[in-house]
Amino acid sequence: MLRPLSSLLVLSALIGATAPEPTLRFNRYFVAAESYESVGVFDVDKNDTLDIVSGDFWYEGPRFRNRHLIGNEPRKDQYYDDFSTIPLDVNGDGRMDFVTGGWFDQTLRWVENPAKKDSQWPLHEIGKVGNVETTRAWDIDGDGTVDIVPNNPNHPLKYLKLVSPGVFKTVTVAPTQGHGLGFGDVNGDGRGDLIVSDGWLEAPENRESGPWTLHKEFAFGTASVPIIVADVNGDKQNDLIVGQGHSYGLHWYEQTRDANGQRAWTKHLIDDKNSQYHCLEWIDITGDGRPELLTGKRFRAHNGRDPGEEDPVGLYYFTWDASKKQFVKHDIAYGQAGVGKGTGIYFAVADLHKTGRKDLIVAGKDGLVVFFNEGFLKK
Repeated sequence: MLRPLSSLLVLSALIGATAPEPTLRFNRYFVAAESYESVGVFDVDKNDTLDIVSGDFWYEGPRFRNRHLIGNEPRKDQYYDDFSTIPLDVNGDGRMDFVTGGWFDQTLRWVENPAKKDSQWPLHEIGKVGNVETTRAWDIDGDGTVDIVPNNPNHPLKYLKLVSPGVFKTVTVAPTQGHGLGFGDVNGDGRGDLIVSDGWLEAPENRESGPWTLHKEFAFGTASVPIIVADVNGDKQNDLIVGQGHSYGLHWYEQTRDANGQRAWTKHLIDDKNSQYHCLEWIDITGDGRPELLTGKRFRAHNGRDPGEEDPVGLYYFTWDASKKQFVKHDIAYGQAGVGKGTGIYFAVADLHKTGRKDLIVAGKDGLVVFFNEGFLKK
């Protein structure tokens, strides 16, 4: 007996509504059992192949089995004082160097890529900036060149501008900052603003002369670095995505305006099952032209003193479901340390083998691992 056409349409709609979203497949590739918490990716030796740089070593692509000594970063308690790996040709010699900073020595420095393959890399101090939680690179003044922005809790908020080979200029934005830092255009005036844990600083037309106006419209606590600025729901207003770096919680804050233009922020839950969402990236890893939220738990951020320290570690990507107006969580690696994977404090996303797909390169106290993006699972 033939089924009525209407029944078939209903069944088809139900099947379509309940079909699970396709999930990316990742191939886990062990690189090293080091406990540096930062990793960067760039072509160290100028052979048109991406290499991995983490802590005291760089690893030759494409296999990352041959490693070369960069230096001897002293251990501070259970950390290495090395909390970012920002690729930047600081001295203008055509070879990529990198910028990092330390919590314990409160110093921002750049590490020079030498001409000789097996030479150690000279260290150069940029300045004493205060305890460096981590550091990010954003084009603050819109001149097309990235500036260095350290997160220095309880110290002045500033950015450092490369003005000539090896020379940085410090621009102070605010007298103090907390834990957490972001950058993006909050008010839609075309200028990038700075987001801190207790509000956002409106960028003036002249970034160097200021003043930067603080709008105390929220309080995020020990917020992630970065705080993501993005139009999550497609309403043409930028929202904020915030992880709790030293507690539980991952949320997005929807920006709204009333008839008088008064701004408000509505808090929406993304995930409350994991702690130490310290490092976030907003980038298209599925290849659909839309960014995804990439993050996870930082393994032992405070060496056993944070809520959720004994919980499993995980690395995830979140897609946005426009019909339900919520994020959907996808596991990349989840489980106890050694099975799951933590984010460290600064991770990298790059197409390591020129496949057209973005891979994940993640350091941390639980080792250095690459997750090669193999695309969607085939049915």
